[in-house]
Amino acid sequence: MEKYVDRPRYGCALGGALSLLRAIPRAIPIIHSSTGCGYNVYTGTNSGAAYLGGGYCGGTALPSSNIIEKNVVFGGEDRLKEQIETTLEIMDGDLYVVVTGCMVEMIGDDIQSVASEFEDNEKPVLAVSTPSFQGNSYTGYDMVFSALAREYVEIRTVKKDNKVNILGIVPGEDVFYKGNLKEIKRILNLIGIEANTFIGEGETLENFKEAGNAGLNIILSDVYGMNTAKAFQEIHDIPYIITGFPIGYLQTEKFLHEIGEVLDIDPKVIESALLKERDIYFDYFERIADIYNDIDLQRYGIVVGDANYAPAISRFLSDELGWLPELAMITDFLTKEQKSRIESRFDHYESGLKPLVEFDTDASSVKKYIRTIWKPDRNERYYDTMAPGFVIGSVIEREFANEFKYPLLCVTFPATNRVIFNRSYAGLNGALTLAEDIFSTLVSGR
Repeated sequence: MEKYVDRPRYGCALGGALSLLRAIPRAIPIIHSSTGCGYNVYTGTNSGAAYLGGGYCGGTALPSSNIIEKNVVFGGEDRLKEQIETTLEIMDGDLYVVVTGCMVEMIGDDIQSVASEFEDNEKPVLAVSTPSFQGNSYTGYDMVFSALAREYVEIRTVKKDNKVNILGIVPGEDVFYKGNLKEIKRILNLIGIEANTFIGEGETLENFKEAGNAGLNIILSDVYGMNTAKAFQEIHDIPYIITGFPIGYLQTEKFLHEIGEVLDIDPKVIESALLKERDIYFDYFERIADIYNDIDLQRYGIVVGDANYAPAISRFLSDELGWLPELAMITDFLTKEQKSRIESRFDHYESGLKPLVEFDTDASSVKKYIRTIWKPDRNERYYDTMAPGFVIGSVIEREFANEFKYPLLCVTFPATNRVIFNRSYAGLNGALTLAEDIFSTLVSGR
């Protein structure tokens, strides 16, 4: 029997495609799909991504062909052409991207052919197949980003040695994506690197156009953005490095040295920048030291999240907060190779500890894994409970956390109980914010 997903933590490929396009200023998506697809994707993504909103041309304003039974029987290409013409007339944008739902892919509509009829249009019209049977939101992100790398980014033969492109942070699925990109750009700038994050604060389609002159692509993930990086390497001759997603001083230190080694940056420059940041960073942590010890804020840590957050947060809890990491559950569909790469992120903790690492898509599995670590009370005379504990995950973990009487902090999709603007958990400033949120949750009832 195939594995099923109880309460999925992502949308379909179309959802991921729309989330990326929503994050690009003046990019106009045109959905070629059956009636209701766009609205359903929007409502799920909006609330799950901590109320992301529709953006410039999203939400209920999404242009859509809304094909009906007649189009399914006789084909929907004429309807798509009509929709593109109408969208170009009504919606003021600089890039138009046709994305597809399942039905039109099943009947074989040739969206590339239809889009090619508009190649002489003043503004480019691209087409990307994004049916849900190709994958989830993360897949849709890679599909659209890869297409942009192949068809929209300008070829540049001269590279800037100190410029990098940032990949692997998926808007919407990462509810802190904009704040995280801002912090990544900041810490790279500390060592003289110009970071193009594509969809960060103040960035526009020009950042996509000019991405071809970067000297390196940095994938902040062991899973997401890989196909895009390969497209950049193939078309634009830009190599890439996989670093993972850094949270906290120790992970940021390793991250900067990894990048510095590839770009041949003097280690003394990196150490000088880190020294200044270290003094600021740990000065803030000093504030919590007294109350941490006085009321014992150490906890058993349980982390449930995607391939970016679960390894990074687990290591941060253990190595910088001094917590006891018990379980890290990664919720993505992954290959054996991807699992192996992610498992290596849990090796060599500074604390000498290591959580149980499990890969499972089912929401109900957390309790099962906890029971393998900590046997339930069977009315023994003496029973040492796994308490106090703390859960970091999504709203899906609320039921489990309530049953075990553990506080819960929602940091991953779906996060329907939070509104996120420019908050970040990446890097140094992000780690301070994460620690703030964790400890505020613990003392909120005092």
